[in-house]
Parts: sequence; structure tokens; C-alpha cells
Amino acid sequence: MRARLLPLLVILMAGTLLALGFPLAVSLAAGQQQRVVVDRIDDSARFAALAQFFIDAQGSGATGADERRETLQHELARYQTLYGIRAGIFYRDDNAMVRSPSWWQLPESGEGRRAFQEALAGRRSHDPPQVWPWQTHGKLLVVSPVVLDGDVVAVVATESPTDEMRARILKGWLLIAGGLAAAMLVAFGAALRLTSWVLKPVQTLDAAAHGIATGRMNSRVAAAGGPPELQRLARSFNEMADNVEEVLEQQRAFVADASHQLRNPLAALLLRIELLALELPEGNEEIASVRTEGKRLTQVLDDLLDLALAEHASAEISLTDIGALTAERVAAWRPYAEEKGVRLTETGRTAVTGWADPIALSSALDAVVDNALKFTPTGEEVEVSVSVAGRSVRVVVADRGPGLTEDELLRVGDRFWRSGRHQNIKGSGLGLSISRALLAAGGGSLSYGTNPPHGLRVTVAVPRTDPQSA
Repeated sequence: MRARLLPLLVILMAGTLLALGFPLAVSLAAGQQQRVVVDRIDDSARFAALAQFFIDAQGSGATGADERRETLQHELARYQTLYGIRAGIFYRDDNAMVRSPSWWQLPESGEGRRAFQEALAGRRSHDPPQVWPWQTHGKLLVVSPVVLDGDVVAVVATESPTDEMRARILKGWLLIAGGLAAAMLVAFGAALRLTSWVLKPVQTLDAAAHGIATGRMNSRVAAAGGPPELQRLARSFNEMADNVEEVLEQQRAFVADASHQLRNPLAALLLRIELLALELPEGNEEIASVRTEGKRLTQVLDDLLDLALAEHASAEISLTDIGALTAERVAAWRPYAEEKGVRLTETGRTAVTGWADPIALSSALDAVVDNALKFTPTGEEVEVSVSVAGRSVRVVVADRGPGLTEDELLRVGDRFWRSGRHQNIKGSGLGLSISRALLAAGGGSLSYGTNPPHGLRVTVAVPRTDPQSA
């Protein structure tokens, strides 16, 4: 969940910072240019005042007009030498009154021509086009009118190089980028802490729920840390787990007590049946049937007690040689298989380790192999194979019996369930349920499938790594 939530928060914060950073960068560039424009307007106003004296003297025919013109030309030349800014004063017909350098002309078209026309109309250049840092050949043209007796008689124009201005803008942008990067790092750290704070209780809750789902009923959640809502959820989960564990414990206790308490009356009943059989003729079919049912009921009670103990007992798992243990159980069942005329073979890996309770795994393998031999007809084969699949070690017992249908596969392993086709075969329907409970306590599992063309495949799986440390 963190892998999905953290990128989402980072993207949102990055979008927010960029949404703030871009306008700030544009505003900084506009501010730098506006400062230059204001300086050029102030300079233009001074040149316009000098131009007014010259034009006024020239128009009135007063002496000293040429001297004033030379003074104005000297000021423009000195200005251009000191600052590198081209400057000129142009009549309304676009002819130059004075200019520096002497070859400089106003643009014939574009923004420069538009600014000249606006100055003739009496408007100053307040908002020339923005010059960006990547415009290496960009110039800043500022035009102001020269007004005499209310009429625009000339235009003062300055064309400034933008190298220094673009350098200041770029430096400001780098500072903004550094600030955004620092803010992004701080935001990322905050997002990391926030996701950890929010998701750690969820991960703990998920681990506890998984533990209960796999049979570790004592799994609980520490209701500390995280948002208050998750703390309440943790407390509610613990209460639910306590209630579920209590109900299951009561159920197990009832099954164990019932099976134990029924053993004594059943033993007494079977004893009385034997005493009654002494007074009846030898070979009485009714007595034989009663004996069979009594023994079956005794087996059911024993299996119920074993199931209650299996569900209640905790597994003592350790690193076990699954191949060697499987070979041992196959060797133990081979005489019985030969007696039935069934071939019991072992294939696959002979040396592979996994984490399991050796006693529980042995009991589960005994139940599965016994079940396979029980339903496999004479002359057929039961194959036991050991393999490694991902993070688990698998022991597959495949028989050549009648097998089960798809609907029956969904129910196999349920308590007391037996296929309608196999009711005449000895069994209580609890063997596989006990095996599944024994395996689940140690992180193992039991699964079923078909074995084409006919038969059943039972897979006993145990983890390759310690499930308790995981």
C-alpha cells in the first residue's frame, strides 16, 4: 500500500510546489525587467528635457542651438560608452536628431515600430515584451515622447543589452529551483513519515489477520500509534479475535469433553454386548453387525478427540529433511501396500529441507498414504513424489483409485464428509481434517486435485523458510 500511497502524495506535493514555483519565476523575471524599464524611462526623461531645450532654441532661431545639439550628442555618446546602451532622439518623420552610435536606426517593423507609434501618440513604453534567459540576442527597447507645448515633437529611444538582466533572472530562478528542491525533500520526508504513521497499524493489523487466518489464534494488534480511527479499529479487532478464540476454545473443549465422556458409556455398552453374545448362537449376524457399529463409533470418538487436540495444540516446527521423512513413511507403508497388491513408489528429490513439525507431518503423510492405498485397487500404483515449488516443499501422493468429481473435490477434507460411492469403505471422514489441522498449525497446507486418467492427487506443502520468523 505504501508503494501506491507514497507516489501519490509525492506527485500531489510536487504539483503544488510547481504550481507555486512557476508563477514565482515568471514574477521574478517580470520584476527584473520592470526595474530596467523604469531606469530607462528615467534616463529617457532626462534626454527628453535636453531635447526640449534644443528644439525650443531651434524653433525660435535663438543663438546656441548648435551648441545645445552638440551637448545632447555628447551626453548620448557618453551614456552609450558608460552603459553600452544605444540611445537616440528621432523626429516624427523618423529622422535622427542625435543618436549614439551614429549608424543606429529604429526597427522598421515589429514591437520596436509599434512602440515608436505609441510614443508619437504620447504614450511611454511601460510593458515591452518579456525577455527570457534563453533569448541570448534579446534587446530591451524603451521609447518615450518629447513633448513641447502639448505636442509630441520627437521621440527618445533606448535599446539596452539584456545580458546582466538575464543573468539576474537566471540566478533568481536557480535560487527558486534550489528552494523548491529543498521543499520537495522536506515534503518527501514528511510524506514518508505520514505514510509510515498511517500504514504501520494497517500492516500490523494485516499481519495479525493473516496469523489468525493461518491458525495462530493468539495473534493480536498493539493498539498504539497511528490515527485514532486505526487505534479504535485495532481495539475492535482484538476484541473480535478474543471472542472468536473463546468460541473456538469452547467448541474444542466441548468436542474433547464429549468424545472423552462418551468413551466410558460406549465401552460399557460394548462389554454388555459381548456378554450378551455369549448367550447367543455362534455366528449370529446381528451381534456381528452391532460389534462393527460399536467399533466404528469408538473410532469416530477417537478421531474427534484427536481432531480437538490437533486444533488446540501448537506446532513445534523445526528445519526437517522432508525427503528423508517421506522415504521413512513410504518404507513403513510398503508392507501393507504389498499385502494389498498395490505398488507404492517414491520419486523426486531425496534430500530437501523445509520447516515443519516432524510428528505432525508424519501423521499427515500417514493419513494421506493410508487413504490412497485404501482406495487404490489391486495391481495399480500409488506414487509419492517430493519436489520444490517456489517457497514451499511439496509431497504429492497420486493414486489410481476411482478419484473424485469436481463437486466432490470442493468438499473433500470437510469433517465427517465421505463420498456417497465410498460409504462401504472403513473410515470416519475425519482423517484428512485432522491432517489439515496439524499442517496448518505449522504453516503447511493440504490440497486436492485429479490424477488423470483416474485417481486423486493430494499435495502436502510445507514452507522452506521459518514461518514464525516471517
